[in-house]
Amino acid sequence: MSKTIQALGNLVDVNGHKIHVFCTGQGKRTFVFLSGHGTSCPTLDFKPLWSILSSENVIVVVERAGYGWSETTNTSRDLDTVLGETRKALELSNIEAPFILVPHSLAGLEAIYWAQKYPYEVEAIIGLDSAIPEAYDNFKMPSAAILSVIGLLTKIGIHRPFVKSFYKKSPAAQSGYLTKADNEAYIEILKNRTFTSDMLNEAKYVRQNADKVKNGTLPVNTPIYLFISNDNEKIIANWGKMLSDYIADFKNGKSMLLECGHYVHAYETIKIAKEIDDFIRGI
Repeated sequence: MSKTIQALGNLVDVNGHKIHVFCTGQGKRTFVFLSGHGTSCPTLDFKPLWSILSSENVIVVVERAGYGWSETTNTSRDLDTVLGETRKALELSNIEAPFILVPHSLAGLEAIYWAQKYPYEVEAIIGLDSAIPEAYDNFKMPSAAILSVIGLLTKIGIHRPFVKSFYKKSPAAQSGYLTKADNEAYIEILKNRTFTSDMLNEAKYVRQNADKVKNGTLPVNTPIYLFISNDNEKIIANWGKMLSDYIADFKNGKSMLLECGHYVHAYETIKIAKEIDDFIRGI
């Protein structure tokens, strides 16, 4: 980091690098938040929602390699590696299953795969505009050459002079839930956690990971509630219908379409928190 910002949680050694695990709150249920692709500081990005849920639940945010206070690495970003690191980080932090997974965007693949491989560990999935395998069928990812150029430019810090102004326009900054210290920490993290090598490698693996989930058995016994942004229709055609159709075969599946941006947890925080509470009490 350009200046030392103390981690909000604990750092544990996984696969030769440190993973940041933030934990707060108390209660009988444990929510594990998993960030979307490119979200530089998941712990603070999710704060609007977890700050409400933490009054009656244990809250955990596991920051993947190359995100937040976690170290960067060159390890594979295939789903088995990513999920293995997440589960190991939880184990080393003495956080026990079952978990209510709360994935945003790309992390939806990890959450579904988790329910496929270890159904006894997943009490429910709460998707925050979270992806499903079909979302990547026709999604055009940047070429390897473009990703390499982006990685090089951010590595030399070409983006750093613009970080503060960029952050001020972000959903997290405008949510009203972050303190002045939170904002300062987020800005510092953005300087070194924008388009990291791990984020770029995730993009390279996205289709392979989507196919792996698609080829698995649909975890129909896992309760699932998807909060869907209508704004994402601009990027992926029929986004809302695609997600609502996906959960049609789940025994306890529910969805809600929201008129807001992709970071639904920062735009419709109170509504989502209430819906989660009602849904979880009913399972």
